[in-house]
Amino acid sequence: MSNIDVVITGLGATTPLGADVPSTWDGLLAGRSGVRVLDAEWVEARDLPVRIGAVLAEEPTEKIPRVQARRLDRCEQVALLAAREAWADAGFETPTDERQDVDPDRLGVSIGSGIGGPLTLLGQDDLLEQHGIRKVSPLTVPMLMPNGPAAHVGIDLKARAGVHSPASACASGAEGIATGMQMIRSGRADVVVAGGAEACIAPITIAGFAQARTVSTRNDDPARASRPFDTDRDGFVLGEGAGAVVLERADRAAERGARVYARLGGYGITSDAYHITGNHPEGIGQVTAMRHALRMAELSESDIGHVNAHATSTVVGDIGEAAAIRKAVGDHPIVTAPKGALGHLVGGAGAVEGIATILALYHGIVPATQNLDNLDPKVELDVVSGEARKAELTAAISNSFGFGGHNTALLFARA
Repeated sequence: MSNIDVVITGLGATTPLGADVPSTWDGLLAGRSGVRVLDAEWVEARDLPVRIGAVLAEEPTEKIPRVQARRLDRCEQVALLAAREAWADAGFETPTDERQDVDPDRLGVSIGSGIGGPLTLLGQDDLLEQHGIRKVSPLTVPMLMPNGPAAHVGIDLKARAGVHSPASACASGAEGIATGMQMIRSGRADVVVAGGAEACIAPITIAGFAQARTVSTRNDDPARASRPFDTDRDGFVLGEGAGAVVLERADRAAERGARVYARLGGYGITSDAYHITGNHPEGIGQVTAMRHALRMAELSESDIGHVNAHATSTVVGDIGEAAAIRKAVGDHPIVTAPKGALGHLVGGAGAVEGIATILALYHGIVPATQNLDNLDPKVELDVVSGEARKAELTAAISNSFGFGGHNTALLFARA
C-alpha cells in the first residue's frame, strides 16, 4: 500500500443529539443527552424490561421526500442524509447527469452497517403473515440488505470506483472509514465517502440485548442511564444514527483549496478469535489494533494526546478497554466516551465518534464523558468528566470494538 496522504474534507451526521454535525457537536460539548423513554406502542405491548433508547433528534422524513423515504429502510435514510451533508460540507455540489465535481470512476463509497434493514424485514414479515404475499413490497430485499445504505449513497453520488459495506457489528462504521483509506491508497479512488449507519431500535433487538444483560435498565432516569467508566454503570443504551466523512487525496484537496479538518494517518484492524460477544480478557486484539494504527501513521505513543474510547458502559468491557489503552499508548492521553450522551449507535458508532475525534483535534477541545460521577478505580486513565476540556492535540485515536471480536482503531492527526 502506498503512502498517499489522506485527509478529511467533509463531515456529515444525523444522531440522537442533532440532525447534523454542528448540532451533534454542540450537544456533546454542552453535555446534552440523546436518550429518552421510548414512546412506541410496542414498548408497553411487549412488556420489555428496557423502555429507553437514543432515537434520532429529527425524523429523516423532515429532509427526505415522503415518496423516496418509503422506498428506503430507516438505516438507508440516515446513511443518505449523513453522506449528503458530508458531500456538501466538502464543497461539492449534488451530482447530476450534466455536472460532477469528482470523476465517477475515481469516486468510491464505504458505508458499514452492523445489521442492515431489520425494520423492513420485521415489518414485511408481519404483512406476509397477516395479509398474504400481495401486501409484501417488491422493494423488500433492497431495503433489508446490509449493503443497502452504501448502495443508495453510491447511486445518489454516482460513484463508480466501488461501493463497500463492511459488516463488523459495532466496528462497522470505523471499518468503513478504514476501507475508504485503503481504496485511496491502493489507487482505486481519489475521493471516498465513508462511514456507518444503523437504525435497529425494535422489540427483537432490545429483547435480545436485554436477555444478554448488556443494556441498561434505568428506565426511570434515561438521560443518566449510559454511564461509561462509572462505578454504577449497568449496560449501554441502544441508539440509531449515521456518520459519514469525505476522504480525499491530500494533493487533490490542496489543488482545489478545500478546507481540511484532519489527516487520516492510519488504522488498525484485528480480531480476537476468542468469543462471539466478549472481548479477549487481556485485550490483545485491541492493543494490536492501536499499535497497527500508530505504525501506519509513523507516530509514537507520546504523539497521541486524546483517545475516543469505545466504552459502551458495560461492566467488563470498559475495564478491558481501559487496560488496553494504557498498554497500547499509555495513561497520558485525554480520554472521553461519547456513548454517555449518544447511546450506542452500533454500526454508526465508529463513524459518528470518529467525527467527534476529528472535531476535537480541529477545535482543540475534548467533550466530557456524560454521567461519569465516580470513575471506576480500575480505569486508570485521565477521563474527561463534568465539562469539556481544552487541549492542544497533535494526534488522536478513536476505538471501535464489535461482537465477534472485531477491533478497529482509527488514528487522526492535525492537518
